[in-house]
Amino acid sequence: MSGQSINRTLDEGFYIGVDIGGTKTGVCIANSEALIFQEVKFLINAEPEVVIEDISKAIRLFISEYCGDLKAIGIICGGPLDANKGIIQSPPNLPKWIDIPIVSILQKQFNVPVYLQNDANACALAEWRWGNGRGCKNMIFLTFGTGLGAGLILDGKLYNGHSGLAGEVGHIRISDHGSICYGKEGSWESFCSGTGISQMYKDHFNEQLSAKEICSLAEQGDKKALYIIDISASYLGKGLALLMDILNPERIVIGSIFTRSESLFRRSMEESIHKEALEQTNKDCLVLPSLLGETLGNMAALGLAISSNLDRGQS
Repeated sequence: MSGQSINRTLDEGFYIGVDIGGTKTGVCIANSEALIFQEVKFLINAEPEVVIEDISKAIRLFISEYCGDLKAIGIICGGPLDANKGIIQSPPNLPKWIDIPIVSILQKQFNVPVYLQNDANACALAEWRWGNGRGCKNMIFLTFGTGLGAGLILDGKLYNGHSGLAGEVGHIRISDHGSICYGKEGSWESFCSGTGISQMYKDHFNEQLSAKEICSLAEQGDKKALYIIDISASYLGKGLALLMDILNPERIVIGSIFTRSESLFRRSMEESIHKEALEQTNKDCLVLPSLLGETLGNMAALGLAISSNLDRGQS
């Protein structure tokens, strides 16, 4: 990251979005219409304190390059977390991030409102406002990235649950057997996440590959990779059928791995849904990839900053 000042002027002020993922973090700057001007990304391969300092450096760089007032910062991260207290508690894909008060840390540094939200919830809101959830009263967003989580839009509102943990679907046990993900053997996340797909491949073939590499091999017709993807897709459909029967949504939008490799998953997923779901709940629901694609994390974090600031009456 260069520190040379560019001094672009944003008279209406600007917002910062921070997307903390299981393998990498993105920081972006945008105006009040969520038009992104610049972003930086870096791998998460260090202690939380080091990653937070990298986030701070990126924000300071943006402040030096853009003339205008920083209005707010939105941070999204996999749960569990406490959005009200601004604490990242202990996400399974960020094992060292235990009770990290990231909101207070950044508020002290930049003296602006800072908001924290579960990434699945924030992405659900982004897809509902700008993506494949537009026009729905009832939709579900599934992350399907490093981990698996859900954001629930029910009756036109985000549903958080009593303690903000609604949507932790990756923890559901969907099989008596399988890899251990999210602290549980046979969890949905152990079949339908980047971590889970990679572990399944290792368990079956004693070889460590990333989910991205496995999907790439599957697209080339590799039989071992196709076998693992077929297992994942089948369990994806089983889990979706549960969500359809319990919540009866109009749409389920799935991000990340599914968005990039939909053609690999679609057939086996739909076969499982057809076997497991009620005929009417299946008929009621469209399963779609994310429309926002690779911009989803940025848009979700920015949407959190902008909408939360407006809700507080800030301008």
